[in-house]
Amino acid sequence: MPTLKRVTEALMLPGLFLSAAAHASLERDAVYNLPSGVTPLSHEIYHLHMYGLWVMIILAVLVFGTLFYSTWAHSRRRHPVPAKFRENTKLEAVWTIVPFLILISMALPAAATLVKAYNTSDPYMTVQVTGSQWRWEYEYPAFGIGYVSSIDAKSNEASMLGSPIKPQDVPHYLRNVDNPMVVPVGKKIRLLITSVDVDHAWSVMDLGVKKNAYPGFINEAWFTANRIGTYTGQCTVLCGRGHSYMPTVVKVVSMEDFDAWTKQQLAAGHTLHIHDGCDAAAAAGDAVLKEHPAPDVCGPGTKAHWLGTGPARHGK
Repeated sequence: MPTLKRVTEALMLPGLFLSAAAHASLERDAVYNLPSGVTPLSHEIYHLHMYGLWVMIILAVLVFGTLFYSTWAHSRRRHPVPAKFRENTKLEAVWTIVPFLILISMALPAAATLVKAYNTSDPYMTVQVTGSQWRWEYEYPAFGIGYVSSIDAKSNEASMLGSPIKPQDVPHYLRNVDNPMVVPVGKKIRLLITSVDVDHAWSVMDLGVKKNAYPGFINEAWFTANRIGTYTGQCTVLCGRGHSYMPTVVKVVSMEDFDAWTKQQLAAGHTLHIHDGCDAAAAAGDAVLKEHPAPDVCGPGTKAHWLGTGPARHGK
């Protein structure tokens, strides 16, 4: 395995060098490029993207350069009598082995990154994300907090026909919400993502997360934000006429500010309640799951059942 790792690193070296050389200029104009983001996983995804991009650029230059040169240099006007050779074994071996090595150099690090992306173990806390037309619901089972996140009032008003407010006058038009997700900096956050009506997708590229939300099914994702700030995204699955009015906003704050925010949310009444038919259960060792007091959230096929808290999982 160490030998394989050294071979992979050696094969990736040229592409990584070019990626690093272009990193600064391209990241400044991330609107034209994949953002580097603020999580370790998003950094890995970005470097894989840049490595693959430069490999494709170099191959395109070589292939099309050879094609255009051959068309010009070996045209009938320059060479009326065609060459008599039919094959070149060495050349065929080269153009078979080299692409194979290039694919290996891209596949191995990509597979390693995929393994990391699916490893949601040992989180600091879990946030359950539920999509519906056209808003997100965030639940923090460990803290008993739950609330709905909808598009902000100014964006909503500016989008209406005949509104006196122009969209260009609204900061972060269609990219702001009334209640963003709030998480502490430097902590691993696990997301449980589902939907109650149609397909949605929770996506924040700066965090390296893009996961579809399906009714009756729960997807998992995670991130560890290393920089305080506000990061925005958008539902990336066409989910109806209000699809463009479903932004995702995550606010990363210090641990002290997060503790203060949890107290504010509880004081404001943004709380969850334990249903009599839903036992409190540990969620992957990080939190106690608490469900809304409604019978239809605890039975088979519901989110409580999938999360292991419904009576179907406890023999009731």
